[in-house]
Amino acid sequence: MTMRTVYVNGEYLPENEAKISIFDRGFLMADGVYEVTSVLDGKLIDFDGHAKRLERSLNELDMPHPDVLPDLLEVHRELVRLNGIEEGMIYLQITRGAPGDRDFVFPDPETTKPTVVLFTQNKPGLADSPAAKKGIKVISIEDQRWARRDIKTVQLLFPSMGKMMAKAAGVDDAWMVEDGAVTEGTSNNAYIIKNNTIITRHLGNEILHGITRAAVLRFAREAQMQVEERSFTIAEAQDADEAFITSASTFVMPVVEVDGVAVGNGTPGPVAARLREIYLDESRKVAI
Repeated sequence: MTMRTVYVNGEYLPENEAKISIFDRGFLMADGVYEVTSVLDGKLIDFDGHAKRLERSLNELDMPHPDVLPDLLEVHRELVRLNGIEEGMIYLQITRGAPGDRDFVFPDPETTKPTVVLFTQNKPGLADSPAAKKGIKVISIEDQRWARRDIKTVQLLFPSMGKMMAKAAGVDDAWMVEDGAVTEGTSNNAYIIKNNTIITRHLGNEILHGITRAAVLRFAREAQMQVEERSFTIAEAQDADEAFITSASTFVMPVVEVDGVAVGNGTPGPVAARLREIYLDESRKVAI
């Protein structure tokens, strides 16, 4: 594997020279936030949406804004250039920093600056994913995450466990369920389609306010598709005509099986396919 150039606190470094303090609160407390921006044709998809959500996450956790915040677009572009990324992702993480010792109390922002890390992931064929043509299978699991899922924090232990439960069950992913209703996938928003209506959970503290979600719903409405933002059950999903997920790295991905039951005829449906096509076309047009 080629050695990547990564960004750490103002410096572009070979990945094997990048270092973070053992006292960093991201490491000790999961006291950090992150964003993942996709790259297509060497350009950033939905960058502004990710930048705005990042700022919101920082504000919700009362985390100081790093000095580099206004220049993040330039940093992203430079990493794309240095690493020759045509298709892939850029991961960005900001933590409350490394105060020099472990303490539950937030460090003084005057003396402890946030830690900022970015790295690229090269994923040729990201847009032309074979999975999108055959669809993915999901199981349902109980949602055991903390109550503020609208903040994109680095505490991803339960979603990771969910991915492993799916793997153990021989499927691709898991949808989390709380109080009888689907919240979201382990790293994506969840949708069903019934009688040409797209149904996805309403925004709130229970789910991440997906950047891809917002764009896909906007495009769907522009294409005169009906959209209903409400919670739905696993039974409704099994009885749906189609189902799909959205995220920055999967775009629009059809779901063809839920808890062993085929959705529709068990193959990707026309609405999800059309939404994927619209999303990729429109996003490419405005990529920066």
